[in-house]
Amino acid sequence: MDNTILIKNGHIIDASQGLDGVGDILIKDGKIKSVKREGSGVRSQEKEQKLKTQNAKLRIIDATGLYVLPGLVDMHTHLREPGFEGKETISSGTMAAVRGGFTSVCCMPNTDPVNDNETVTEFILRKTYAEGACYVFPIGAISKGQKGEELAEMGMMYEAGCVAFSDDGHPVMNSLLMRRALEYSKVFHVPIISHCEDLNLSDGGVMNEGTVSTFLGLSRMPAAAEEVMVARDIILAELTGGRLHIAHVSTEGSVRLIRQAKERGIRVTAETCPHYFSITEEAVKEYNTNAKVNPPLRTERDVEAIKEGLGDGTLDVIATDHAPHHRDEKLREFDKAPSGISGLETALSLSLRLLHDGVLTMRQLVEKMTLNPARIMGLRRGTLKAGSEADVVIVDAKREWKIDPERFASKGKNTPFHGWALKGMPVMTICKGKLYE
Repeated sequence: MDNTILIKNGHIIDASQGLDGVGDILIKDGKIKSVKREGSGVRSQEKEQKLKTQNAKLRIIDATGLYVLPGLVDMHTHLREPGFEGKETISSGTMAAVRGGFTSVCCMPNTDPVNDNETVTEFILRKTYAEGACYVFPIGAISKGQKGEELAEMGMMYEAGCVAFSDDGHPVMNSLLMRRALEYSKVFHVPIISHCEDLNLSDGGVMNEGTVSTFLGLSRMPAAAEEVMVARDIILAELTGGRLHIAHVSTEGSVRLIRQAKERGIRVTAETCPHYFSITEEAVKEYNTNAKVNPPLRTERDVEAIKEGLGDGTLDVIATDHAPHHRDEKLREFDKAPSGISGLETALSLSLRLLHDGVLTMRQLVEKMTLNPARIMGLRRGTLKAGSEADVVIVDAKREWKIDPERFASKGKNTPFHGWALKGMPVMTICKGKLYE
């Protein structure tokens, strides 16, 4: 990337500063040098010429008609490395991230070996430093081996660089263990991210319990399997005063429970993912394994509740839950195929549909994909403040494109959105001193 970049005439939206208007951003040596809004000293042609004279390598990007946003922050990503490099690597996953407009991702611990100790945490950070296209922040396991039996060495992992703890992919069924984790969250000032699923109620189910599962003859997972654990963890958060974050919310009941908890002042935040407000269980028809995800796709009523939760602030974050799998794994029988959607490269475009539907404003959407996840995870990201890292994404909200997984940078081509025509996409991302377009 050139030493100095001037992004001019873009529609800047930065929730951390309350910015929402046309202006210029000057980047120098990988840092935000200044932000000038229209009407408050926006650069004249003379000043621009002076910049060119002072900086021989100045690159000027005309962002007229485009949004200029802080780099997106994904607090729920599976990068698979170490152990599952056939599905994804830190290199391929972070390249998919910058292609999707993300400059910071938080990776879940379900690797092999599990990120339940400082050695694995340090490996991820070293690999990221050497090969990562964007910033990676490791999430450590709550329990050793994600088995839910004994707390992992949370203190040592925190010192090594973990920014949160989760057994994502595996619920913490032991309530006492979850209580202890929430108590430790206060010591380290980090969130405990909960995969809410009662395994006794889900009972090996592979899709939502309803008429579609009955028609297909597939084992079922009731909404109550999620909601029972959401209720339990809210109760434990109230008991301990710990920092609870509910991952991948998918049901109407969960939204209602979280809304009530917030109204009572309980320390809880929550996320959902694009697939939970974009498609329903109907996508599973014809045994489409690319639509198999955990928690499963739900009903239209749940989708509307998720949208309402996003609109009223009950759901703080839109995360990707990027879960890449090898093509051959998804070609197995539905019962045996793994759950997960490759989501980094489609998340922003799918989320922009919320604007067209009147669910969110652009400013609200930016907040849920930049500032809110950064604040929850304690990251100095999601901002365009002078002096901050030059993590920037430029978005063309009018650009029309069609999803083709064969063009994904991710190794995971598993998406139920193949062939979808979308409006709006990231056209340029600046991260770690490089420009991707």
